[in-house]
Amino acid sequence: MKSVLIIDDEKEICESIKMILEYEDYEVDYTTEPETGLKKVEYGNYSVLLLDIQMPGLSGFDILNRIGDKENVPEIIIISAHANLGNAVKATKLGAFDFIEKPIDRDKLLISVRNAFLQYKLRRENKKLKAVVEYENKIIGNSRAIESILETVERVAKTDARILITGENGTGKELIAQEIHKKSNRSDKELIEVNCAAIPQELIESELFGHEKGAFTGAIKDRIGKFELAHGSNLFLDEVGDMSLQAQAKVLRAIEEGKIEKVGGSGKIEVDVRIISATNKNLIEEIEKGNFREDLYHRLNVIPIHIPPLRERKEDIPLLIRHFSDFFCRKNKFNPKEWDADAVEYLKNLPWKGNVRELRNFVERAVIMIPHDKIKKNDLLPHLPDTQIKTDELFSSVNSFQEFKEKSEKIFIEKQLKANDWNISKTAELLGIQRSHLYNKIKKYGIEKEQ
Repeated sequence: MKSVLIIDDEKEICESIKMILEYEDYEVDYTTEPETGLKKVEYGNYSVLLLDIQMPGLSGFDILNRIGDKENVPEIIIISAHANLGNAVKATKLGAFDFIEKPIDRDKLLISVRNAFLQYKLRRENKKLKAVVEYENKIIGNSRAIESILETVERVAKTDARILITGENGTGKELIAQEIHKKSNRSDKELIEVNCAAIPQELIESELFGHEKGAFTGAIKDRIGKFELAHGSNLFLDEVGDMSLQAQAKVLRAIEEGKIEKVGGSGKIEVDVRIISATNKNLIEEIEKGNFREDLYHRLNVIPIHIPPLRERKEDIPLLIRHFSDFFCRKNKFNPKEWDADAVEYLKNLPWKGNVRELRNFVERAVIMIPHDKIKKNDLLPHLPDTQIKTDELFSSVNSFQEFKEKSEKIFIEKQLKANDWNISKTAELLGIQRSHLYNKIKKYGIEKEQ
């Protein structure tokens, strides 16, 4: 809705502007009472506000001060007979979009209102997109592990301490890094991210520190590195365990000196960077293998945050299922899906080797492929290619009923052991058999834990 509110103590001005804008299909309201205008702004739904400065009672600056930090305020254009640079600067600092001098030029008015309306529309769209992104990337879980991680994030985010996030692929290391940045004192600047595993080793130094023109074949112009881009912000080094030893040495030097040197450069560049790093590797083992510098490890690992795999926090799975289901239903404009308790319980006991990322992908698949609004356990089986028992293959590979029973039993026991992370006592209890009986079955079928 192209709605405009005018607050000006001169009725003739209001009516003149109203006539011009209504001719251009704007919906226009006005008041000559500043207090009334303030209430209209607070309770109305206007895209653009045309506001006079000099008025009895509340001035335009008073109104700007009162509404400046409120949600969904319109774009504000100051109209004033007292046009001077000081007023224009003050109005802009208080959030005004534009400043128009009286007597009002029709063309200038229309251009300013049109641009203000476009700005308002863009701001609203950006806000919606940001809300969608924040909802999709929300950290979900009520397990003690997740609560402890979020408590740590809250405590350390506003410090400049370096943080090392560890965990398997798909556990949400990047989300934790983004949450730290969002809550940090550096959140007014962009989080700079580098995936160290995705960059060829011969280019990682250029990516991190930049290079001078001609530094190597293909360096046809100067390049600014991620450290320099992250000056005053946070730098997220994802998959830091995949960084070359040469690059590790330079990162260590940058941390110690607070300065970097471009590839092919001769001068030092000061950088104020807070490093958040993440890896799915065991860096202690990598140090023993000679693949990672111990001194860099200790520099990065000031605050350790470990994210456990999904199989160790199964109580979070129902919450994640509902969250992802709701998100993908909204995204695809589907009716909300209801998940039966037996379906959720079944998913809780699957291994989810890809962790939250795998569960998210599966829920998206289920939401799209299952046509009805109530999802039951039997609906899920065709959509679990990595975990389902492929009946046709099983039938074709056996020649007797006894062989079929034994093969089925082996598959079933393997699945339950994986689902319970090879906890023998828990698996035996769920199967309703003695631990010794389960051990005998494991030995009989030659079932071995995957390394």
